[in-house]
Amino acid sequence: MVPGGALLTDTHCHLDLPQFEADREAVLARAAEAGVGRILVPGTDLASSRQAIALAERYPAVSAAVGLHPNEATGFGAETLAALRDLAQHPKVDAIGEIGIDLYWKRVPLEQQQRAFRDQLALAAELGRPVIVHDREAHGEVLAALKSSPANRVVLHAFSGDAAMAAEALAQGYYLGVDGPLTYKKSDALRDLFGSVPLDRVLVETDAPYLAPQSRRGQRNEPAFVREVVEKLAEVRGQSLAAVAAATTANAARFFGWE
Repeated sequence: MVPGGALLTDTHCHLDLPQFEADREAVLARAAEAGVGRILVPGTDLASSRQAIALAERYPAVSAAVGLHPNEATGFGAETLAALRDLAQHPKVDAIGEIGIDLYWKRVPLEQQQRAFRDQLALAAELGRPVIVHDREAHGEVLAALKSSPANRVVLHAFSGDAAMAAEALAQGYYLGVDGPLTYKKSDALRDLFGSVPLDRVLVETDAPYLAPQSRRGQRNEPAFVREVVEKLAEVRGQSLAAVAAATTANAARFFGWE
């Protein structure tokens, strides 16, 4: 547990994926033992969005988001958007995501990604839901889409931009998500950035089963390991673990509308 009894929050974990099928109960038990009080599971397509909801129905500590990841945006249209609108009505759905633009894999034409992103941002605004944004090598495109959208609660998941992008995002009122790469040996620039940004705009994540922290690189990541992200964040900010845990959990509650 965290000193002082502060709880941790993993605001981005793909608990629905097959990597957790054999031992999901044990994974959740380890998370609870580590002091993780809430886990947000984002969807990446309609099927995973439904799975995220099913997990949220089954486990009190789990909440869901629904959305179409940019690499899954082929064929996105009115029918998909209508299905997402229906799923988003579920009481345990707290955000729209994971949505955005990905120019690393280039699996889906940029124009199609932009359409899916734009329409899902509009859906989030329509429903008054926050947005979880995927941005991989698409910083300019993502910021341009966000600025022209009505969405007003945005987290840039696994933030990978530079200090100038962070300043622009913060000026727009966005939150920055930080996860395992903060602990990597060569991530000095990321540590410098998160050592100085306003703490009240930071959300901590695992992106499990991906992006395991330095001590477990090459292994499956899981929600319990969010503690290592918070420990490193506290270290680079010169603050206590308890203070950073309490602040980032409060940030998540404010962002997602949790009590």
